[in-house]
Amino acid sequence: MRLSITVKKRILYAISLLYILLFVYAAVSKLLDYDNFRIQLGQSPLLSAFASWIFWIVPLAELFIVVLLATPRFRNWGLFASVCMMTMFTAYIFIVLHYSSFVPCSCGGLLEKMSWDIHFIFNIVFVLLGLLGLILEHNISRKSKSFRKPAIGIKITIVSVAVSILAVVVLFLASEQIMHHENPFIRRYPQHPIMLQKTVNLKFNSYYFAGSSENRIYLGNYTDPLHIIAFDSALKIKQTFKISFNPKEIPFKRIKVLVKGAYFYLMDGTVPCIFWGRTNNWKVTREIKGLHYFTIAEPLDSTSVLFRSNNGKNAAHIFSTFKAERSPKIIYNDSLLQQQIDGVFDTDGMLVYDEKIRRMIYVYYYRNEFMVADDNVKLSYRGHTIDTISRAQIKVAYLKDNTERRMATPPMTVNANVAVHANLLFVNSKIQGRFEDMKLWKQASIIDVYDLKKKAYLMSFAIYHIEDKKLQSFRVTDTHLYALIGDELAVYELRDILKKEIKMLE
Repeated sequence: MRLSITVKKRILYAISLLYILLFVYAAVSKLLDYDNFRIQLGQSPLLSAFASWIFWIVPLAELFIVVLLATPRFRNWGLFASVCMMTMFTAYIFIVLHYSSFVPCSCGGLLEKMSWDIHFIFNIVFVLLGLLGLILEHNISRKSKSFRKPAIGIKITIVSVAVSILAVVVLFLASEQIMHHENPFIRRYPQHPIMLQKTVNLKFNSYYFAGSSENRIYLGNYTDPLHIIAFDSALKIKQTFKISFNPKEIPFKRIKVLVKGAYFYLMDGTVPCIFWGRTNNWKVTREIKGLHYFTIAEPLDSTSVLFRSNNGKNAAHIFSTFKAERSPKIIYNDSLLQQQIDGVFDTDGMLVYDEKIRRMIYVYYYRNEFMVADDNVKLSYRGHTIDTISRAQIKVAYLKDNTERRMATPPMTVNANVAVHANLLFVNSKIQGRFEDMKLWKQASIIDVYDLKKKAYLMSFAIYHIEDKKLQSFRVTDTHLYALIGDELAVYELRDILKKEIKMLE
């Protein structure tokens, strides 16, 4: 049955009115909730790198289309622009669902109630309505002298739809390259990369992670250094061990225990000493002899140690390797740490080592840099965290005729905690990024994840405070993330979005 001109006009008017209502609502809701829209767009997996100008262009373009649709003379142009706009929105959702590294939260307003799949169908319906409107207007113009001849034909519309899809694909590819390798300090927060499973109250906040092995996590205690607590991976079974050791008259000041596989190491760089034994009896049986004083140490085995000391020029930090079977036993690498101010405070940082990839990673406290090196402290490469603090923001005061140095003012900490597992580096950042909600930073500690193999930033997630207790340190295994939050030990399950990123370095 053929429709009369009057019916076609009414259908065309209804389609235009639906588009006007949709775009007015969408644009006004974005502008009224500007901060939320800006944050959501900034954390988009497709458009993060271009968020600074897209969050202005989109609502203004929607309002401009409304003006075209509301003007009969330009309705054809309005429908054409509507179809192109909705095609781009539809292509965006399709890429998010099928090619994005994660699916973000939905847009605000009424559409927030829709799932991404329903939103995709909703957009397709409006694209089809727009195409129907263009066909109707083209048909009416051929049969009615009261309508102007459309300036846009069906062929041009089809080509424009294809160009709209291509434009979104290009934006996606360009944004991915920028976000992973040239990040402009915009974090991506995928939904639930970790899931809290259980917390255990330890009663004291002096615990630290000593190591992990065979589905166990070990905790040491700075105030009771010879006692070790072990939990199973689910924090259901707890065991307590005491290291059997007679220190005699060794002037220990700060003992730290490290558990690696079937062995444990008892260390104090102020003595200096590293003792070791087996975890099957927790007895100290041997000592690694010939070490210099150290500030950080990472035993690789019973005869090899990576360590940082103050044996550099002007007592600056320097990295070294110790191997008992070679001569000389200690070899220094004075080019690994790069001095900016004093060589001590400005190069201070955190050392982590992963046995699976046999790499050490050193992350600076006060600047956006980390370095990856092998067992012989030979540099593999230098990487950067996504913040913009490239130079340490510290002031150093020299006392007692320049023989003693101290921080003159509180420093700006950039990276507070770190963990490594296989190719993934986890950094607890203290610097708020662009398009981020201050409320989140008040409620949680932010962890940024980097791929050491791809040399790229991947994603970020939050570890929420427990009451008023904040993150102290954390550790990552194949399946879980463990966090010390005040006097609480929490275990989080790694979700698939994180697990699939874990790979072995060649």
